Amino acid sequence: MAVRRTTSAKRETNQAMQTPKSEHIPRATIQRLAVYVQVLENLLREGTDVISSEPLAKACNVNASQIRKDLAYFGEFGVRGVGYYVKSLIESITSVLGVNREWSTVLVGVGNLGRALLNHKEFKLRGFHIVGAFDCDPFKIGEEVSGLEVVCTKRLKEKVADLDVEIGIITTPPERAQRAANHLVDAGIKGILNFAPARITVPDDVFVEYVDFFHHLYALSFNITFDRANR
Repeated sequence: MAVRRTTSAKRETNQAMQTPKSEHIPRATIQRLAVYVQVLENLLREGTDVISSEPLAKACNVNASQIRKDLAYFGEFGVRGVGYYVKSLIESITSVLGVNREWSTVLVGVGNLGRALLNHKEFKLRGFHIVGAFDCDPFKIGEEVSGLEVVCTKRLKEKVADLDVEIGIITTPPERAQRAANHLVDAGIKGILNFAPARITVPDDVFVEYVDFFHHLYALSFNITFDRANR
């Protein structure tokens, strides 16, 4: 990989993210921006300060024109003949993604998956602080998990107001996902990450992201089956 390392305090010109040039940023672009941050952070840890578009594109498993197109929604980046300054580009992308700040988050559903997420230290490192854990199981209420007391879901609205929460995570069984979503919406939550294998209905001003492991397993099984059938 052709990268450059430098100790000088050079600054990349036009590196600050601007107001998006379009009101409709493709979902795929936002997803790729998250990948770019992940790759750039790894490069920075390895001591890479500057990288050209081709090796960056290869590391992100896209082509260089795609990276330029994605970044062009927000401004002008890179220096001709030099490339991208890694640290500056990370700061710019995290700014547009809104992850250059802390987000208070609550989790509903303290089962095996919920416990695993509560104990996952990466959430806090990434700026997503899980500040509340909720469940409707009376045997779990009052239990302490990763420093948080499990509270009855019926008290979610009250607690969210106290904790200034904006994002909710659902890790309930599928049949309880909609009820959990209703509690979160009623509490004023505007973003929901749903790990439950069920679709939920929310108002138009509430954003939902789904994480369903089986969707990825289905894709893997299809690709393997398709590959074998075409050999």
